[in-house]
Amino acid sequence: MTRTTSPRSRTRRRGISAAAAALAAAMLLSACAAGSGPAPSEAGADPVSGGTLTFGRVAAVNDLDLNQQITANNAFAIDKIFEPLVSFDESGEIIPWLADYEVDEAGLVYTFTLRDGVSFSNGDPVTPDDVVFSLNRHLEVGGPLPLTAPIESIEATGERDVTITLSGPYTPFLSELSGFANGIFPADFGGQTEEEFFADPIGTGPFVVDEWDPNGDISFVKNEHYWQEGKPYLDGLVYRFIADDTQLRQQLAAGQIDAIDTVPAANAAEVDAAADTVLSQTESWATEQVFFNTEREQFADEHVRRAIAHALDREGITAATTFDTAEVANVLLPPSILYSANAEPGIALEHDLAAAKAELAKSAYPDGFSTTLLIASGNSQRAQIAQIVQESLAEIGITVEIEQLDIAVFRERFFAYDFDFMLNSGQSDAPDPNGFITFQADPEGFSKSYWTHFTDERVTELMHEGRETPNGDAREAIYLEIQEILAEQVPYIPLFFPSNLKATTAEVQGFAVLPNGSVRFQDVWLAGS
Repeated sequence: MTRTTSPRSRTRRRGISAAAAALAAAMLLSACAAGSGPAPSEAGADPVSGGTLTFGRVAAVNDLDLNQQITANNAFAIDKIFEPLVSFDESGEIIPWLADYEVDEAGLVYTFTLRDGVSFSNGDPVTPDDVVFSLNRHLEVGGPLPLTAPIESIEATGERDVTITLSGPYTPFLSELSGFANGIFPADFGGQTEEEFFADPIGTGPFVVDEWDPNGDISFVKNEHYWQEGKPYLDGLVYRFIADDTQLRQQLAAGQIDAIDTVPAANAAEVDAAADTVLSQTESWATEQVFFNTEREQFADEHVRRAIAHALDREGITAATTFDTAEVANVLLPPSILYSANAEPGIALEHDLAAAKAELAKSAYPDGFSTTLLIASGNSQRAQIAQIVQESLAEIGITVEIEQLDIAVFRERFFAYDFDFMLNSGQSDAPDPNGFITFQADPEGFSKSYWTHFTDERVTELMHEGRETPNGDAREAIYLEIQEILAEQVPYIPLFFPSNLKATTAEVQGFAVLPNGSVRFQDVWLAGS
């Protein structure tokens, strides 16, 4: 896929009201630099091998079947074990990974040539048959991140070549392939059953599962057959399950763990200023949102949703809860994703209590109603947002009860559509806008429009057009219209675009975060190992 640059540069302009900017500037934690990035390597030092890094995470790894998973707790363990044919770099550009590739002039035939010498973690060479089996298995399973391209055939066409033929144009195909769900594994699961294989999986990734408690920690050892020479530098990697973000930060500060996957925005400057910790703050492909279950009668009413959108002060919420580490969201797509319209004026419903009351008066619930807001426990920022939502909606006659649940139970509830409305984030797994839009606006997709059941015929039509239209002005116009419709009908309310906020001790080097929130731990090393 050829990435055009002009639309992206045009939509990356940052906008914030003077009042919000002044408020943010006055905050204690505004010293946190928006450009913070990977932990710098020691001056002039070459990476050294050895040691085990312990990474604190707020959720346990409970499943390693790459075709069946979507949540970050599993995805960012899966991508240490399995790797796709193509990937993306820190700026979101598609890059060859396990294979180089060529595309014919019609954009229908993709030929992938496996790198010479790529092996699985058991030492067996990766063959075209493994690629064919892996991708066909994904097509059969479907799963939460299905291959939706019109794939006509996947064939082994040489000793190292695989040819994928599409029946029609599909612009986001390479972006789709770059996701963790398209990792390659041995044909026929290496002679095992699926259950046996995914309990102790074999892939091409930099690490191999050593010990695993699906309700607790998972530890990895380095893949001695990894195709990137000299990597990984680490001998071992441990994902330590620590359910509370405060405990994460405290254990990092005490040196009990080496890195953490979540830094509360309220503590970002503190972590950054500490002598023994390093903050990583980078752009993400995520959007923090309020999601409505439109199967609930109140939230099936568009006027109710619009009333709530007008009642919420997105700039105030962003300023109060993100401490200058996030950007106010006016649309669904983050500015770091192609064709985001966040800088376009007049799309979002603005904070206006009079307009909120007028919209509610047009609804079937002019006198308000009672409802429950679902959030995951252990997340201090979302707890604060929930209180602001509760207070804001009380002003227009909507009584909100806040229900906090353990993150595993929280996910079970919204996966089962058992909620009124909730706070959650949307996260793209690949750089093309199609992935984000499909997951949040496709009523026939795995998540039924991110568990909202929202349906709009025009959005569905545009979504399909966007997949077939080449990158350029016409495709940009399609995604602009989609974002406008979603902003008008508000099946969800984008609040802000958070940064990826993670942290390490000073000994951790080469720690770079991808825009989807994953870390390529093959590049990480420990000073003094």
